[in-house]
Amino acid sequence: MKALSLQPNLVEQVTQALLEEVISGQLKPGERIIQEQIAQALGVSRQPVQQALMLLRNQGMLQDAPGRGLIVATLDPAHVRHIYEIRAAIEALACRKAAEQLLPSDVATGDALIAQGRQAVASGAVASMIAADIRFHEFIYVLAGNPLIGSTMAAHLSYTQRVMGEVLVKDQQPRDIWDQHEHIWLAIRDRDADRAQTLASQHLMQACEFMIARLSPAPAA
Repeated sequence: MKALSLQPNLVEQVTQALLEEVISGQLKPGERIIQEQIAQALGVSRQPVQQALMLLRNQGMLQDAPGRGLIVATLDPAHVRHIYEIRAAIEALACRKAAEQLLPSDVATGDALIAQGRQAVASGAVASMIAADIRFHEFIYVLAGNPLIGSTMAAHLSYTQRVMGEVLVKDQQPRDIWDQHEHIWLAIRDRDADRAQTLASQHLMQACEFMIARLSPAPAA
């Protein structure tokens, strides 16, 4: 970790730095979180670290361990399914709304995000793949025109990044992930609200099954 400069959004910076450590696997499931060490590594006081840890605990990234304080939470396939079910419902709505009110000025941005996503996959860099995926989904939230969608989905996206990070460091992203994104985007671009809604729901639930299959332990021989 590198030292952070003092800024008004210091808690957000600390939260993001810790999230990146968890996503990358630098902080592993079951590992104890020690406030003093994190504060020293980031060059900040304990107060923003404490607030960041509480945020991450509320998001399910960390969990209480009796006698040990906070530890990195082990991913629970049941919780992963719950997250993706919520995402499928809300993002289906977001894609419908996006298709209904797409502006001509938004088309170039959407096209660029699809191209960037494919480039990220080609690079093989896990962080780039995750970032490209999140940017695409957040773009749709903005297009939907409902500010509650983005704020509601923020914690779910953070947890999703954790899931993707753990899967992608030991596996490859589904080959058709950006084909699916492109089909969703083309439906939005064509202003086909029904198709966009259906494809979004299918995409999230297929991703759910893929992630859970990779997270679940292999059956004993």
